[in-house]
Amino acid sequence: MASPVESLLSISNSVSSSSTLLRLRIFRHDVPEILQTSDMTSDVASVLVDIIFQTLAIYDDSNSRKAVDDLIVKRLENVTFMITFAAILVQVMEKQLKVCSDTVCYRLLAWSCLLLGKSQFATVSKNAFVRVASTQASLLHIIMKSSFRMQRACKRFMFRLFSQSQAIYNSYMDGVKDSRIPYKDTPELLGLLLEFSCLSPALFEQSKATYVDIYVKDVLNSREKQKQEFSKCFQPLLLRLSHEEFQTVILPAATKMLKRNPEIVLESVGFLLANVNIDLSKYALELLPVLLPQARHMDEDRLTGALSMVRCLSEKSKLASAPEGKYIGGLSRTICSFLIACYKDEGNEDVKLSILSAIASWASRSSDAIQPNLVSFFAAGLKEKEALRRGHLRCVRIICRNPDTISQMSDLLSPLIQLVKTGFTKPVQRLDGIYALLIVSKIAACDIKAEDTMVKEKLWTLISQNEPSLVQIPLASKLSSDDCVVCVDLLEVLLVEHSSRVLDVFSMKPLSQLLLFLLCHPSWNVRKTAYSSVTKIFLTTSQLATNLLVELSDSLSVIGDKIVSFRTSDTDNSVDPQAPFVPSVEVLVKALIVISSAAVAGPPSSWFVHAIFCSHHPSIVGTGKRDSVWKRLQKCLKTCGFDVASFLSTNGESVCKSLLGPMGLMSPRTAEQQAAVYCLSTLMSLAPEDTFTVFKMHLQELPDRLSHDMLSVTDIQIFHTPEGMLLSEQGIYVAETIGAKYTKQEPSSNNSLKKGLASREAANSGRRDSTKSTKKAEKGKTPKEEARELMLKEEASTRENVHRIQKNLSLVLHALGEMGLANPVFCHSQLRSLASFLDPLLRSPIVGSAAFENLVKLARCTVEPLCNWAVEIATALHLIAIDEVDSSSDFRPSVDKAGKTYEGLFERIVNGLSVSCKSGPLPVDTFTFIFPILERILLSSKRTKLHDDVLRILYMHLDPMLPLPRLRMISVLYHVLGVVPAYQASIGPALNELCLGLQADDVANALYGVYSKDVHVRMACLNAVKCIPAVSKCSLPQKVDTATNIWIALHDPEKSVAESADDIWARYGHDLGTDYSGIFKALSHLNINVRLAAAEALAAALHESPTSIQLSLSTLFSLYIRDATFGEDVFDAGWIGRQGIALALQSAADVLTTKDLPAVMTFLISRALADPNTDVRGRMINAGIMIIDKHGKENVSLLFPIFENYLNKEASDEEEYDLVREGVVIFTGALAKHLAKDDPKVHTVVEKLLEVLNTPSESVQRAVSTCLSPLVLSKKEDGPALFSRLLDTLMKSDKYGERRGAAFGLAGVIMGFGISSLKKYGLVVTLQEALIDRNSAKRREGALLAFECICEKLGKLFEPYVIKMLPLLLVSFSDQVGAVREAAECAARAMMSHLSAYGVKLVLPSLLKGLEDKAWRTKQSSVQILGAMAFCAPQQLSQCLPRVVPKLTEVLTDTHPKVQAAGQLALQQVGSVIKNPEISSLVPTLLLALTDPNEYTRHSLDILLQTTFVNSVDAPSLALLVPIVHRGLRERSAETKKKASQIVGNMCSLVTEPKDMIPYIGLLLPEVKKVLVDPIPEVRSVAARAVGSLIRGMGEENFPDLVPWLFETLKSDTSNVERSGAAQGLSEVLAALGTEYFENLLPDLIRHCSHQKASVRDGYLTLFKFLPRSLGAQFQKYLQLVLPAILDGLADENESVRDAALGAGHVLVEHHATTSLPLLLPAVEDGIFNDNWRIRQSSVELLGDLLFKVAGTSGKALLEGGSDDEGASTEAQGRAIIDILGMDKRNEVLAALYMVRTDVSLSVRGTTCLENHCSEYTKNVEGNNANFDEYLNFFFGITIL
Repeated sequence: MASPVESLLSISNSVSSSSTLLRLRIFRHDVPEILQTSDMTSDVASVLVDIIFQTLAIYDDSNSRKAVDDLIVKRLENVTFMITFAAILVQVMEKQLKVCSDTVCYRLLAWSCLLLGKSQFATVSKNAFVRVASTQASLLHIIMKSSFRMQRACKRFMFRLFSQSQAIYNSYMDGVKDSRIPYKDTPELLGLLLEFSCLSPALFEQSKATYVDIYVKDVLNSREKQKQEFSKCFQPLLLRLSHEEFQTVILPAATKMLKRNPEIVLESVGFLLANVNIDLSKYALELLPVLLPQARHMDEDRLTGALSMVRCLSEKSKLASAPEGKYIGGLSRTICSFLIACYKDEGNEDVKLSILSAIASWASRSSDAIQPNLVSFFAAGLKEKEALRRGHLRCVRIICRNPDTISQMSDLLSPLIQLVKTGFTKPVQRLDGIYALLIVSKIAACDIKAEDTMVKEKLWTLISQNEPSLVQIPLASKLSSDDCVVCVDLLEVLLVEHSSRVLDVFSMKPLSQLLLFLLCHPSWNVRKTAYSSVTKIFLTTSQLATNLLVELSDSLSVIGDKIVSFRTSDTDNSVDPQAPFVPSVEVLVKALIVISSAAVAGPPSSWFVHAIFCSHHPSIVGTGKRDSVWKRLQKCLKTCGFDVASFLSTNGESVCKSLLGPMGLMSPRTAEQQAAVYCLSTLMSLAPEDTFTVFKMHLQELPDRLSHDMLSVTDIQIFHTPEGMLLSEQGIYVAETIGAKYTKQEPSSNNSLKKGLASREAANSGRRDSTKSTKKAEKGKTPKEEARELMLKEEASTRENVHRIQKNLSLVLHALGEMGLANPVFCHSQLRSLASFLDPLLRSPIVGSAAFENLVKLARCTVEPLCNWAVEIATALHLIAIDEVDSSSDFRPSVDKAGKTYEGLFERIVNGLSVSCKSGPLPVDTFTFIFPILERILLSSKRTKLHDDVLRILYMHLDPMLPLPRLRMISVLYHVLGVVPAYQASIGPALNELCLGLQADDVANALYGVYSKDVHVRMACLNAVKCIPAVSKCSLPQKVDTATNIWIALHDPEKSVAESADDIWARYGHDLGTDYSGIFKALSHLNINVRLAAAEALAAALHESPTSIQLSLSTLFSLYIRDATFGEDVFDAGWIGRQGIALALQSAADVLTTKDLPAVMTFLISRALADPNTDVRGRMINAGIMIIDKHGKENVSLLFPIFENYLNKEASDEEEYDLVREGVVIFTGALAKHLAKDDPKVHTVVEKLLEVLNTPSESVQRAVSTCLSPLVLSKKEDGPALFSRLLDTLMKSDKYGERRGAAFGLAGVIMGFGISSLKKYGLVVTLQEALIDRNSAKRREGALLAFECICEKLGKLFEPYVIKMLPLLLVSFSDQVGAVREAAECAARAMMSHLSAYGVKLVLPSLLKGLEDKAWRTKQSSVQILGAMAFCAPQQLSQCLPRVVPKLTEVLTDTHPKVQAAGQLALQQVGSVIKNPEISSLVPTLLLALTDPNEYTRHSLDILLQTTFVNSVDAPSLALLVPIVHRGLRERSAETKKKASQIVGNMCSLVTEPKDMIPYIGLLLPEVKKVLVDPIPEVRSVAARAVGSLIRGMGEENFPDLVPWLFETLKSDTSNVERSGAAQGLSEVLAALGTEYFENLLPDLIRHCSHQKASVRDGYLTLFKFLPRSLGAQFQKYLQLVLPAILDGLADENESVRDAALGAGHVLVEHHATTSLPLLLPAVEDGIFNDNWRIRQSSVELLGDLLFKVAGTSGKALLEGGSDDEGASTEAQGRAIIDILGMDKRNEVLAALYMVRTDVSLSVRGTTCLENHCSEYTKNVEGNNANFDEYLNFFFGITIL
């Protein structure tokens, strides 16, 4: 094991990692673990300190630093580490003083604070402490020059250190007092000590004397000039000096040094006077004599310093009116006179300006100072040169601050007015004019004559004409802070004292801009003055507030643009007059608060919108929370007495409308748009109702929304084409299919389209020829180039329009999402309307992504915790909206390349919904929002693994009182019921409950379920509709849709559906009416049953209203024409509607009248009989035949000419003519049946029919054959000639079509003459001779064609001749001519499809015998005919396939490849007739298993088990499945046998007719019996369930030997395994046979439990181990009979019997402990005190199980010594026992357990289960029942007695 030093060294290499997680692991886990197991030696400490100091310069994140600091604090408790750490720390700190890295110095300072604060280092050595503190002072000197953030952090560190212990603070003070800690060159530490002491008055008073001594000694009495930083560190002390301290200590030292060394202390004394917080007027007489001489010193610095101190004395002295300032007036006059004299003697301009500043300070203190000499002095000064003149103006301006002095300056009015005129006419002297105007305005405000003089001099007009903005912002930005303060004063005076005149001559906008500029000035003094002035201005000029806020909004936008410009450009940006500099966010916020607070005095409707808008502007919000500024503003407004909530309650709509207007959301500036979004978000939390109402109206009226919907495919393509390139040059950028899906077609006429194409072609040509034109001389543009430029302009305009729509819609969507997030609770209630707005935009190619982002935000407004799946929900809704959900992948887990499985999107959502629904149903708005996801899952074409969970969620949301999407829910449940019929039991009640909440207007939509193809869906629909209150109360209003749906259901082809609909029709109580539009629409429904019902419904409606027949027929003909032209170029999509019309005509045959027949027949002949769809054409023919059958007899003369006319006319289109000719011939034949036999027309018709047989169309020939049969009776005498004619054509014609027509004709004539004609005319012999004619392939083929047609026509009647023909047919299969072989296959198929069950029995033996023939050709032929058996009728198929498929399977291993191929083909034919779609899709897999069972049997079984069967399994499916399952049952693998047994058990529930399984019982049952006695219990269990399923599905009569075999095996003495398997199988069989059968057997079962043979007892007791599980709750009533037998078995001498009885007892307790406790508990209690020790032992075990079951836990963990996580605590289990048993019974049971612990039998006492049971429960007993001992003693006594 490595030593601690080695472990630490190995870690040190990872310390420099950039991974924060690795750093945290090292210092929080790895290093502490190493140190925890070892002592802190010097070596360990040294390595550890080295590791720590490695982090010094590289750890820059707070988490890593915190981990290191925590480790240091933890280890500083150890002295060894502390010493090592301190030594290295001091060395590094001293070294860093030379490097001066701010960050490293900061970290070292922090560690030094940890060293002093978290250890005993400060108390160990004074010298060491002083050394550390001295280094800290040096570090602080470096750090305090860095960023403010770091300064603040250091200050926080030091203050925390000082506050930890008074001793540490005192140690620092001692070091400073003794000068051991240097502070002159590094005064920052001294300053922090002083500042910290000021936080505590007591501490400050304690240390004040020390600080004063240091200040006096090292500052005032210093022999050399100190740095300004040293003086500044004493500022907190100077602010807190009292008069006494100043007078007795400070002032003497200061005056002394000013007299001795003024050049050293002049600056320090100046700082002193500027920072003391006392009145200096009483010390002025003492200080001035010392200072005034310095004011006349030759040294400029000393002179200006002295003057500033004189001015400071003035500012710190009380006014003359104050009690303390009684001498100030005279003093002011004296000083002013002195300073005037100094001014006159001084030649230096800067000194003169300082003197003027001092004069201003003293003259403004008292009106007594304003003497004529002073006024004369100023008058003369106003005429001096620029700098001094301005100095005099500044001086006068300061004096005029004192209201008492203004009137005394009126003598200066004339020169000042002159300066104003000059200043505002000459830009050079503009600043002088500003000062002069300020002074003049102040004088005019106090003196009416002065105001009149201003008017007389036309000053206002002069100023407004020369400078409308008063002061231009570019000029103001160049002024000094003092000059800007003057501008503020000027604005205040003008707008407060002269507002009426100013507003008349000046525009408000420039004044507002100037004032705003000053409010945001970089100088604090300017801003402070402006803040004060704004409040005064707004009191007199309230309308300025709105203007100022508008300007603030504009300025914020300009500032935002400027910031972006700074970030994106390296060049200098020109100064914008609106924003010459960029104010800080805090400055802007303060300006907004000041303006808004001052604006409260005015009407809020004028300023509030602008205030809230500015408070959310991105430039003012910065990187903080978007509502942080607003909250500050709101708080200030509340302080000013303005209630925002009250205002918004009445004005919320107007505010919202303003924010949605041009100043807000519709602004062209991005920043203002964002500000509007933020504002709307805030309003959603303040006034959600009004805000959302206005915003919703805005959405509905948004012009861009309509413009978006009008965009064409071309517009979108142009938008995605790069600028400067034509769409035709770029190619279609957006796929046409996507564009067609998401946008409308371009609305343009053909002419405009042609023009556009022509111009584009010209443009393209121009582009192609551009390279040639460049080579030519410079000439004018060609027409092609001009056309291209024109197209470019058009496309640029289109692109700009689309971009504008995209931008505006995206902005509105962004606002919508942010508003939702701002108030998710309110937005939750509006989710439905918001989702409806978003849904179409999700499909947009230009704003789809923005709509999706917004959808994510809306999804976050759903309830907790569902909102945590917001992204998944939004993604799913988006996929659904754009119809890109793939149920084959999206509803299944995804697997990555490594094979790891992840939940799919929809699976994650369903899991989230399940979690969210644990506490109850979702709110209706959330459910409606996510319902499309549930809907899409349930609309899957097949059942998915999510169906169960989704339906369970759906069933929780059926409340009739809630506004659910009921109709959509009902519709999707109809679909699910059609896809998965197994859900019928749960969906039916759900539909009923949903319909309870429907209104009368919803009935029509709820009835759409009657259009389902499934009968059970239609029945569920009708049953549910009866639950609708309006239906159940018979109060339905008359509505066409409702009546139509019920009427169609009333004529449903399924009788049960029609009967149910009849009840609803009776409740409807109204007539159908004559509006059949709904019925006509149903005629084109996708489902055939709906079309059939609609056809019958229309016929019934026409029967009730004969007057509407003509109109209805016209409508049907029009619909046919419409559907015939629909999709004729691509795909015949209208055939379904045309088929429905055919069905309607057929159904309406009865109601048609004679006058309708010509129109109908003409329609059929002219249009319908030429229909391109075979099915439609056939049904039209059937409709015509039906009409002729109904009306032909009476209308022969009317109809015959119509048919003859068509047959006699020449054909225009040969193909179409053939189709119509077929139908007309059939109609003629059908009509001819109504002619008399001797009618000459019959012979004519027969001849025409025989001619038509030559038409090479099978459908025509088949129809002629049908028509010939009833007509040939009239030509019986011509029979030989007729047969001869047909046979001659059949055998000799060169055309295949004619030969096949002759075959059909021959079959029709035979059908007409009767079966006897075959023998009479020797037809069979003729055909046999032809078949064996080796010389003529035509004859052989013709005979086979005739054989096929005769089989098809005669069906079962021809069966006697099939046996004769079969050998010849077998030979024909191996004919050398391919046409003959093909004819043989068709003949075999026709033969098999018409064989009866008897015929199959006749044919099958000879075919099976042929398989045993040695000749491969015979085998091949037999196999081919056996394959044709797949086309037998269903009944015959189920009879023959069990024998055929196994034989075909054997053929697959034949030696001849052609026989194998024939076998494969035959099996494929069997697979091709499988009707079950699930099995049909698995046919290739099943055939592989039949071909190679060793390789593919297990795989096929796996596939079958994974398949979800929705449809029934038919006979061909069983034929393929059973051999595979049979093979699986015989496999050695236990898993394979389990799977095969499971499939056997499922078969009966899947087959349409259980009797289809009967042929396979003899094959499967023996193998199932073998599996039933398998050694593996799980295999036996599956086989037992399979046996039970077989009995349940097929009945006992089909298994006569099964039950006896089970009983026989149950008694066998071979092995326990066989008896256990038989018992398990018998239990399942008894459960399947019903309770009556079981009750008859029960006495015999109980009797055998006491049989003399141990094996019999064992078997029957084992049976009772499985019966409770099989019978379930039904077994409870037999407990009294069974329990004694089991208890007797517990005492059996045979161990196997005892085990079986104990196992049965355990099962009884497990299944019936809670339901039959009164029955079980007494029996078990009696067993505890039984004389037989074995019964006592078993009873204790059973009692333990019983108590565990009652307590609600398994007891498994308790028995193993752990904690039982399945149940509650031991106390809770004890309470459960008491609740169920009662206290007395519980004590009685536990007392019995106590007694058993001392049982005489060691086995009973030593039972582990008993000991554990007793210990667990008795501990609980002793704690909870104080009287238990008494009860125990009493119970012992009773028991002994």
